[in-house]
Amino acid sequence: MKLNKIILQAIVHVAAWLCFLMLPFAFVPRPKDGPFIPEQYISFYFLLSSFMYIVFYYINFSLLIPKLLEKKKMLLYVFVIISLLIFFGVFPRFYRYLSDDLHRLPPIPWQSGNRSHNLSPPLLSGGSIAISLLVFVISTGIKVVSQWFEYEKKSREIENEKLNTELSFLKSQINPHFLFNTLNNIYSLAEAGSDKTGEAVMKLSSIMRYVLTEAKNNSVPLEKEIQFTSHFIELQKMRLTDKSKIEFTITGDPEGKQISPLLFLPFVENAFKYGISTREASPIHICLNIRDKELEFEINNNKYTQSLLKPTETTGIGIVNIKRRLELLYHNRYKLCLSDEKTTYTVNLNIHL
Repeated sequence: MKLNKIILQAIVHVAAWLCFLMLPFAFVPRPKDGPFIPEQYISFYFLLSSFMYIVFYYINFSLLIPKLLEKKKMLLYVFVIISLLIFFGVFPRFYRYLSDDLHRLPPIPWQSGNRSHNLSPPLLSGGSIAISLLVFVISTGIKVVSQWFEYEKKSREIENEKLNTELSFLKSQINPHFLFNTLNNIYSLAEAGSDKTGEAVMKLSSIMRYVLTEAKNNSVPLEKEIQFTSHFIELQKMRLTDKSKIEFTITGDPEGKQISPLLFLPFVENAFKYGISTREASPIHICLNIRDKELEFEINNNKYTQSLLKPTETTGIGIVNIKRRLELLYHNRYKLCLSDEKTTYTVNLNIHL
């Protein structure tokens, strides 16, 4: 692949320079009865000057810009460029004085019309300076544009790598946090000698299989995320008394829709952690509305200072974590409203798929 790219670049450069060398044939008038290729265009002077322009292009492109301009050596860079432009301006006159083949040189403007042939040519050739200046502008422009594209490409790669790294880190925070709390619940069932312990272990096995196989992806089918959330709710309900009323309603069709994994878990876990009372009725309403290109996830629960599901040791990463993930994955495509009242707590999350 790299070799093919090099070959393609070489072909492009050769084609561009051939077009450059053909410019005199397109813009300089030729006698009607003269040869198709005038003699001056195959002279040593023409070939040498063309070669010098090509060398100037690559010197500026590959040496002067990287070594001087990019390293902020502006004065030295400007000095070198001006010196080279002056050199190209002086070169035609210098060559005419040294050449032993004057009759093969292209005609010069000051030897035409009624002007005397004895007039001295100007010190600097405006045409040569104009051509060299054009080569300078093209080489600098191409270099700047190519560097800009390279910079943008690297910026995107860095941003993507940063995003993937940060998301992986956030998921790695979720998994142990969730597992720690769930194992604590199963331990409580085992201590109480509940016959629900075996079923709870099976639920946890199903949940962890999802966490280990599906949650490593950036997106999962919405049906699987719903199933995972349902299993988590059922696992938590095993420890609850009849005072706790848990409702999980789903409206709409999840088929064919994708979502980032483990988005609902921190909110559901929070509702069970702080919304269950040992003495009072503890309703938790969880609702997922699925529309064409939008999801609305809502949780409403009461707040109790003493919860049946005692909070375990936690770093408080759950909600902060999910806010960061939402910002990374659904930037400008989500709306999260958290209503923390004196006795109730409400979560409303809208996601545009």
